[in-house]
Amino acid sequence: MEAINASIGFDRRLYAQDIAGSRAHAAMLAATGILTDSDAEAIREGLLTVLSEIEGGRFDFRTDLEDIHMNVESRLRDLIGPAAGRLHTARSRNDQVAVDFRLWVRDQCDAAISGITELIRALLAQAEAGADWVMPGFTHLQTAQPVTWGHHMMAYVEMLGRDMGRFQDARARMNECPLGAAALAGTSFPIDRHMTAAALGFDRPTANSLDSVSDRDFALEYLSAASICAMHLSRFAEELVIWSSAQFRFVRLPDRWTTGSSIMPQKKNPDAAELIRAKIGRILGATVALFTVMKGLALTYSKDMQEDKEQVFDAADSLMLALAAMSGMVAHMTANRPVLAAAAASGFSTATDLADWLVRTLGLPFRDAHHVTGTLVKCAEDRGCDLPDLTLAEMQAVHAGITADVFSVLGVENSVRSRQSYGGTAPDQVRAQVARWQARLA
Repeated sequence: MEAINASIGFDRRLYAQDIAGSRAHAAMLAATGILTDSDAEAIREGLLTVLSEIEGGRFDFRTDLEDIHMNVESRLRDLIGPAAGRLHTARSRNDQVAVDFRLWVRDQCDAAISGITELIRALLAQAEAGADWVMPGFTHLQTAQPVTWGHHMMAYVEMLGRDMGRFQDARARMNECPLGAAALAGTSFPIDRHMTAAALGFDRPTANSLDSVSDRDFALEYLSAASICAMHLSRFAEELVIWSSAQFRFVRLPDRWTTGSSIMPQKKNPDAAELIRAKIGRILGATVALFTVMKGLALTYSKDMQEDKEQVFDAADSLMLALAAMSGMVAHMTANRPVLAAAAASGFSTATDLADWLVRTLGLPFRDAHHVTGTLVKCAEDRGCDLPDLTLAEMQAVHAGITADVFSVLGVENSVRSRQSYGGTAPDQVRAQVARWQARLA
């Protein structure tokens, strides 16, 4: 029973939040006359001593005391005597753990926002440097149209910007204080819940005591946001694995973020990227696990909810590690510009530019222009060359209206410069988006 019931093995991570909540509660009890000033002062000093002991590694965590709350309270009693027992007036472990965990998850939202911001800054630096470096854009992992390195980096900036917004939204929604809900019904003591909410940095107290002690939406929202963010990191990690391969050679990853082989001296393995790619499994698994724990629980608190923390702790650790590792790789990776440019020109990547020219210059319906372009691509394939290498005569044999002006749109540099629509890949557009994000972060 002790083994299955105790949570101190993992909820000790909540010690700072637990002590902060107890200090706020004690101050409120004194302000409302429920606790004497002398008891409140003894509790305050005692809690600071407990905090110092834990942070200094001198605290003896005991499994027989079950959780962080009872461990702190027991040590407080050792330090100040019976006054420690008055700290628990007008509260329960149910609202105590609810406020501790909410404070911890709120801190993790802040940490995630900070980690995402660092990664976005690294991506912006890459995008600004490579705003006009051409590379292939892909659909189905097949060459589609030329884009720029900067444009590709900015795609992940947009993804991460949405991730940042999700954490900000989740943080705003969870910023209500459950302390004072007591076991489930509130308390008959004349407490001031607005005072404790303000002391702990919450916007307001929660409005329903039943919901206060049984709600874990804040943890589920954090995990959901973390899962989407980890999915984005995994997508980029997959591209880095592909791009750094000998077959692609699009990027060179810094040595500090790769490993060697135990038997093949030529190998440079993108292990950090591969591990980031795998983190989504753990984080999404934690999300599914907590949803499954919560889905069948009647109001209010059940001990099932003790299974919430380990999942969130592991997901938060995994996300922050993945963000830090990705930031390190992005900040120090080097694009192989000649290889990117050569790849951008391969696979008839300017075929769409040719079709657009036929529509814009000759007035062909797009479907007809699509057919003409496809025929010209077949001609180039038969000759073993790319579209710009076809002669004007060969093009006119397919459509007599084609003029020499067509060659102005067939180079990859011309192609990317022409994509001037808002959000397009043209270097000017990329630089504008970089500037917008730099201003937003500032």
